[in-house]
Amino acid sequence: MAGQLNEGAANKETTARDGRVTIPRTVQRVMHSRDGRSEYRICVAYPGEEAPPAGFPVIYLLDANAVFGTMVETMRVLASRTDKTGVVPAIIVGIGYDTELPFSSARHYDFTMPVDAAELPQSPGGRVWPRQGGAEAFLQFIEGDLKPAIEREFRIDRARQTIFGHSLGGLFVLHMLFVKPQAFRTYVAGSPSIHWNKRFLEAKEREFAARLERERLETRVYVAAGELEQTHKSRINDNARELCERLSALADRGVSALYKEFEGEGHISVLPVLISHAVRFALKDTSGRAAPPDGGQF
Repeated sequence: MAGQLNEGAANKETTARDGRVTIPRTVQRVMHSRDGRSEYRICVAYPGEEAPPAGFPVIYLLDANAVFGTMVETMRVLASRTDKTGVVPAIIVGIGYDTELPFSSARHYDFTMPVDAAELPQSPGGRVWPRQGGAEAFLQFIEGDLKPAIEREFRIDRARQTIFGHSLGGLFVLHMLFVKPQAFRTYVAGSPSIHWNKRFLEAKEREFAARLERERLETRVYVAAGELEQTHKSRINDNARELCERLSALADRGVSALYKEFEGEGHISVLPVLISHAVRFALKDTSGRAAPPDGGQF
């Protein structure tokens, strides 16, 4: 990744001359899973200033093809006035796919757990769902390959790492919370598709709760959905709300959980407002220098 950083700096003037629009201080690389079956487009945005002594916070973002630009610009604008917004500069690591579409069918494999086909929701038009069940391999890619690559290139604060996912990505975020809760400090699950692997996820949740009987964690969880999703037969809102209530009951074991429903938003339209709230939730200044999020005026 270091070579690409240098290349990006060298080509800044060329980019301006040829008319391309780029996001400042971003790089991109291709990475593969260890079995070679999965290819990922990794996009990284980094702050322009010197890293603080502890390093920069990091947000790992699923479905980067759809929302990398949205999150990067949200963080950049909010962090430009930490004193007003409470948001500090951070590194954004987007995990995407080799496509120009917002969403790739490959996400079905990466974000889901193994389950019998009979347990899956009925697909639109009766089509066969894409390959499922690769969540554990994807988790290993993030922990064993992607994180070490990022940490070799950038000064990061390992105590302030966040993972963000929406829909099936939200399902994966919850799966990671339950099976590897120490991997991140903050977990953001937007409109999580709990119904997709509900039996599997509930089993992992019980194991997670049992683990907390033996050890304490310091974990923050933000679960959200759009108001207009209430009418969906998958019960996205109800499932998310009920899960958050159960997690809130673990507060004495170090789990801080928040549920938010966004008025007037549906399953896709919720993304921009969710990202704005998630960035503030994950990146609030902990030094005491900043005003509370949304305080003051620009």
